[in-house]
Amino acid sequence: MKTTTSLRLSEIFTAIFITLISSCFNPFAPELDTTSDLTNLITDQLTPEEVLQNFKSAYTFKDSLLYKDVLDEAFVFQFFDPNFGPSGGNVTWGRDVDLRTTGSLFRNFDVINLIWLNTLFAENQNGLERRFVRFDLSLINSEASFILTGTAIFTFIQNQDDKKWRIIRWKDESDR
Repeated sequence: MKTTTSLRLSEIFTAIFITLISSCFNPFAPELDTTSDLTNLITDQLTPEEVLQNFKSAYTFKDSLLYKDVLDEAFVFQFFDPNFGPSGGNVTWGRDVDLRTTGSLFRNFDVINLIWLNTLFAENQNGLERRFVRFDLSLINSEASFILTGTAIFTFIQNQDDKKWRIIRWKDESDR
């Protein structure tokens, strides 16, 4: 009688296994979420708004290649350092240093959440669009978490070859 029961259990398990395989159901993989709209996650950067969307996605997903694409080859980052010189001063660096610095940021934090709070438009003397952006940036790892609030002044330029907009200048005016 025991043999018959074992045989029936093995037949049941075999039937379940065949059913799972034939229905292409993988019990070890979650289903793809088709309810979320992922179409605007990464953009073609055809407007400054799309550049900022890619900037946010690059930070969220810690994607240094996407981040690299939002910066123009002539990109300059500028911020005020109160410890620079006797009374503080502006510090600037180019694209290569910014990519290394941001890559280090991506590697050292488990969760990065960037929220654009509001933006204002203006034009500078060259006619390039400039945007003043308030933001919250959360940086979390196993040892600490930080929430930074600040203002960034971005200057955008449109590449004539691929028609993409990119950031050519970022002046950080974060709260001190």
